[in-house]
Amino acid sequence: MTREEKSQVIEELTVELANNTNIYLTDISGLNAGATSDLRRAAFKANVKMAVVKNTLLEKAMEASDKEFGELPSVLKGNTSVMYSETGNAPAKLIKNFRKKSEKPLLKGAFIEEAVYIGDNQLDMLVDIKSKEELLGEIIGLLQSPAKNVVSALKSSGGKLAGIIKTLSEKEG
Repeated sequence: MTREEKSQVIEELTVELANNTNIYLTDISGLNAGATSDLRRAAFKANVKMAVVKNTLLEKAMEASDKEFGELPSVLKGNTSVMYSETGNAPAKLIKNFRKKSEKPLLKGAFIEEAVYIGDNQLDMLVDIKSKEELLGEIIGLLQSPAKNVVSALKSSGGKLAGIIKTLSEKEG
């Protein structure tokens, strides 16, 4: 690989790092061609972009990035594949599901919304991370709950103030 080609790859990786807030580093070494193809297909279906990278070039791209990757460059040893996703837990779910039939990929580390996670032992925690959409749904549900209580109190009380107060006080108790 020429110096110009390396510079081009570093530049492309730097752009990918800048454009993604959820970045997973994995080890897929040892997967045969069929298993690798299955993993790539599963990643595509899960809307996870996956690429094999050279550690030295990825480390230089991380250094050139505006993001603070903390200890993440320390896991850049051996075979490294990068997974990018709009949803923070999608790659973790993909890895966990794929490992039902294979011992790889292993999670080396992850960068999720500016937080750094190191090691395969973090996988279950990353699977449980909620997406922004899931969190918004929960918040909206929580906000709607009191309004639903008031509406049901109004309906069950027959519209009289004393009945409304009584119904609401019973719901609180």
